[in-house]
Amino acid sequence: MSDQMRILLVGAGGVGGAFTAIAARRDFFETIVVADYDLGRAEKAAATDGRFTAAQVDASSQESVEALCRDHGITHVMNAVDPVFNMPVFNGAYAAGADYVDMAMSLSKPHPDTPYAKCGVKLGDEQFAVAGEWESAGRLALVGMGVEPGLSDVFARYAADHLFSDIDELGTRDGANLVVTDDDGNEIFAPSFSMWTTIEECLNPPVIWEKASAHVDGGWFTTPPFSEPEVFDFPEGIGPVECVNVEHEEVLLMPRWVDCKRVTFKYGLGDEFINILKVLNTLGLDRTDKVRVKGVEVSPRDVVAAVLPDPATVGPRMTGKTCAGLWVTGTGTDGQPRSTYLYHVVDNEWAMAEYGHQCVVWQTAINPVVALELIARGTWAGAGVLGPEAFDAVPFLDLLKDYGSPWGVMELQP
Repeated sequence: MSDQMRILLVGAGGVGGAFTAIAARRDFFETIVVADYDLGRAEKAAATDGRFTAAQVDASSQESVEALCRDHGITHVMNAVDPVFNMPVFNGAYAAGADYVDMAMSLSKPHPDTPYAKCGVKLGDEQFAVAGEWESAGRLALVGMGVEPGLSDVFARYAADHLFSDIDELGTRDGANLVVTDDDGNEIFAPSFSMWTTIEECLNPPVIWEKASAHVDGGWFTTPPFSEPEVFDFPEGIGPVECVNVEHEEVLLMPRWVDCKRVTFKYGLGDEFINILKVLNTLGLDRTDKVRVKGVEVSPRDVVAAVLPDPATVGPRMTGKTCAGLWVTGTGTDGQPRSTYLYHVVDNEWAMAEYGHQCVVWQTAINPVVALELIARGTWAGAGVLGPEAFDAVPFLDLLKDYGSPWGVMELQP
C-alpha cells in the first residue's frame, strides 16, 4: 500500500465532513488537506485527525485549486463541492499534475428546442471531452464515485460480471423513509442532501439510454420531469415509495462500460417533495441566473438553498433509513429470467451514533474513501476519465464490508 497519497479534499460541508470522519479510521494516505471557502468549516472537519490540515480555497477558481495542490504536494484531488464547481476543480487538479475523484459530473444544459425529447449538453460531456488528454498524461479522473452515481455503478459491473448473462435494464432506484422534525417534534421539510443539487437533478429533463435495435434508434434521450412514476418496494423496512425519472449520472456512465438494453434512474421523492419542486419551478425560484433585489444581485436557487436547514446539521433531528440500489433485469447466468435488486441501506440512528454524521451524506462519502484506498493499494488503476464501471467490483464490495457497511441482494419475481 502506498503511504505517499496526499489528498486535497475540496469542500467541508455535509459530505466533506463525513469523508474526513470515515478516512480518519484508515491508514492508506499520508495527509488530507481539508479545504473550503469557509476556513472555519475546514478547520472543524480537519480537527478529526492529526494527519489533516485546513486551508481556504475558492472552488470556482482553477488557479486557487492548482495553487493549493502545488503548495501541499497533492497527488489526488477529492471533489466534495456542488457540481457547479466541477470544472474549475477538475481542471485545477489536471494543471497541478494530480489525479482526481468526484461524486457528480459536469453539469448538463437542456436541448434548446426539444428539451423533453433530445439531450443538449449531457452530464459529464465537458469531462469526457478531455478524456484523451488525461489518458495521454497517464492520469486518472474517477468520476461519479459517490453512492449514486458511484456504488450503483459498481453494482452494475458486479451484476454484469457475476449475476447475469444478458441484461435488459439497469435501473437505479433510490428511496428512503427519513423524517426530520423541529424542536417540538413536528415533521418539517428539510432536504437530507444539497438542495441546490436536488433542484438541478429533479427539474432538469431526465435522461434514459436505450440500445439500438430494429425498433429503437438507440442512444440517450430525455423525458419530462417526474415521468414514468412507479412504486418500488425498498428493503429493510423502508417499504413502498413512488419513484420517478430524474436526470442522473448513472444513465450517462453505465452504457459506456456495461452491455445492456436500457438504463434508467428513478428517485423516490414522494408527493410533498415533488409538489414543492413544481412550485419552485413555476415561480422561477429554481433559476441559477441572478436577479436584482433591492440593489443586490442574487441567484433564486441560492436563496432557496440558504433558507432551508443545512443538510449537515439535520442529523440529530432525523429518523429512518436511506437506500441506494440498482434493479437489474434480464437473464441470469443459469439461462433463466432474473430480477435482482443490489442495495445499500444506512440507518440514520447508526450513522449518527457511530460517526456523528447523518446517513445520506455518510452513505455518499464512504464510497470515494473506499475507492481512494483501492487506488492507493494499486487494486484499481487506470488512466483517462473513467466511471466506477471501468474497474473490478469485487474488491470494492469486499472493502465496503470491511468498513462495517455491508451491501445486500434482494431477488424479485422476474
